[in-house]
Amino acid sequence: MPPLLQAQELVKRYTKGGAAAVSGISFQVERGEVFGLLGPNGAGKTTTISMLTALLVPTSGTATLAGFDVVRQPREVKKRIGLVPQELALYPTLSARDNLRFFGRLNGLSGRKLAEAVDRNLARVGLSDRGDDAIATFSGGMKRRVNIAAGLLHEPEILFLDEPTVGVDPQSRNFILDGIETLSRDGLTVIFSTHYMEEAERICRRIAVVDEGRVLALDTPAELVHSLGDGTVSVSGAVALEEPLLAALRRLPEVTSAEPREGGVLIAARQPIRILPAVIELFQSSGLPITSLEYAKPTLESVFLQLTGKRLRN
Repeated sequence: MPPLLQAQELVKRYTKGGAAAVSGISFQVERGEVFGLLGPNGAGKTTTISMLTALLVPTSGTATLAGFDVVRQPREVKKRIGLVPQELALYPTLSARDNLRFFGRLNGLSGRKLAEAVDRNLARVGLSDRGDDAIATFSGGMKRRVNIAAGLLHEPEILFLDEPTVGVDPQSRNFILDGIETLSRDGLTVIFSTHYMEEAERICRRIAVVDEGRVLALDTPAELVHSLGDGTVSVSGAVALEEPLLAALRRLPEVTSAEPREGGVLIAARQPIRILPAVIELFQSSGLPITSLEYAKPTLESVFLQLTGKRLRN
């Protein structure tokens, strides 16, 4: 069976000749999987989702969903997707039930089918007892849950969640993540955008690490972490490293990469503890002082730091 979604070399520029918000992103998503887009704010995640959901026309590249082209067949694409945007799309003076009725009608539901869909999805997000209360009386987490219910009303083939847990309390966040896991077990395909690494690691089968509009790495959480071997060694000095020292560090046994960072170098290795004496010796022989040396076990954060040289931003 072909992938449900395929993106090939998607590029988006908002102005002619301007910088690309998305720079050639490619990936595919299988039916039934939770696929993560992990990256900082401004990485291009929302722009990518907007192209995949036929809200933005790509500058170049192609994407298909369930075999339908997002540019040439946007109506067919939109019938099959649920979209939960980062910004809340709810009417505060209306009740949760009335909000869902409104969005259900926009998706072609009516009568008994609409009423059943509203009840079913209020229950899905744990708000059956608050369905007749105005959205204005809800907490941030409850509003997010109603937002998710709106995206599920028409039983889409694929659900796009753009930063669905931003600004919510820990209890609501856990409820939302539990709900996504349940939807996945029921066979729904989910695209999950986040800058919270622990969320991506918990619920995503595969993760695309995204920054500056590019996919920097794509694999399962375990394989992404495994790519760093047994950990990293971060060495800071008083001056910038020259290329000969970097080359010497990369030649050390067990070293998989050595990338310059501001004021030092980040070294990934299969046996990082064993290389410490050799690293110190190389710095000393180069006449460079070491101001700090830190070992870290591999995590998704260290994968991101290794790939981009910067920590995930809030």
